[in-house]
Amino acid sequence: MNRLRTALASLLTATALALAAGCGGGADGGEAAVGADGSVDLSKVTLRIGDQKGGQRALLGAAGELDGVAYRIEWKQFTSGPPLLEAVNAGALDVGAVGNTPPVFAAAAGSKIKIIAAADIGLTGQAVLVPKDSPIRTPAELKGRRIAVAKGSSSHYHLLTVLRRAGLAFADIQPQYLAPPDALAALSSGKIDAWAIWDPYTAQGEAQTGARILVDGRGYTTGYQVIAAADRALSDKAKTAALRDYLARQRRALLWANDHVKEWGAVWAKDTGLPVAVAEKAAERRAARLIQVDDTLVRNEQQIADAFAGQKLIPGRVAMADFVDRRFNDIDIQAK
Repeated sequence: MNRLRTALASLLTATALALAAGCGGGADGGEAAVGADGSVDLSKVTLRIGDQKGGQRALLGAAGELDGVAYRIEWKQFTSGPPLLEAVNAGALDVGAVGNTPPVFAAAAGSKIKIIAAADIGLTGQAVLVPKDSPIRTPAELKGRRIAVAKGSSSHYHLLTVLRRAGLAFADIQPQYLAPPDALAALSSGKIDAWAIWDPYTAQGEAQTGARILVDGRGYTTGYQVIAAADRALSDKAKTAALRDYLARQRRALLWANDHVKEWGAVWAKDTGLPVAVAEKAAERRAARLIQVDDTLVRNEQQIADAFAGQKLIPGRVAMADFVDRRFNDIDIQAK
């Protein structure tokens, strides 16, 4: 088990160092923005934010929440949550939005991150897809099958719970650890039997390949989208002030998207190159409910951690209560 922990930490460290080099880590104005009297000059702060396909940058822009930002934002794109959090841990990013599972894998690797905000996203687009002509009709028939999934992603846990409820262990399938674009190609070419994935990739797989949803996330998992920040950023007064403002904007944008599905879908399509109908479908399925970083969230994250530990997919038990920061629960999303 110690060897597994060491190997996981070494792999994440190596990846994170490469990401840090690529993302241009270094001085970014946090300390210089704090005056001798303790006041913060946000114009001297740079917030480095990790993003995913059709993610936060497009959403905040569509909602008008990037207007009047006093600090500078540097956006970096990632295919999924795990590499994004590796970059946060490496010091290449300050913050980023991920699903419910990447923080568990980051915690298991000893990453210096904290969950600082969360929303609960609709689960009908969190899915296990199968090809349109697949004979697979029930989760129990996934036994022995080649199933693509992004390791450490929200879909990884969803797949684990689907298998467990069907009386299967993770060892009963042939996992294919693929990033979403590679998994889509594999599904299209018949190289995999199923794909555990989230929107907008779910909607893309349905539209491009005719894939059907074998089972979605309802009743299996949480729809948590969490914002995770680096401990280093959270210990910086200026960065913390910028984070507080950013979180208010991000949360307002989520609520805006709930009431402007077509507008958000159009922007999402333009940002990602997806057909408008695909983006709209994904946007409709991802309606968000704002939640706090509280005992319920910690309990659900701990359940995820324990499930992976039980399957020996992470090295031992992780105390998820050590990886949350509740100081932003009092954010007023009305203020701007």
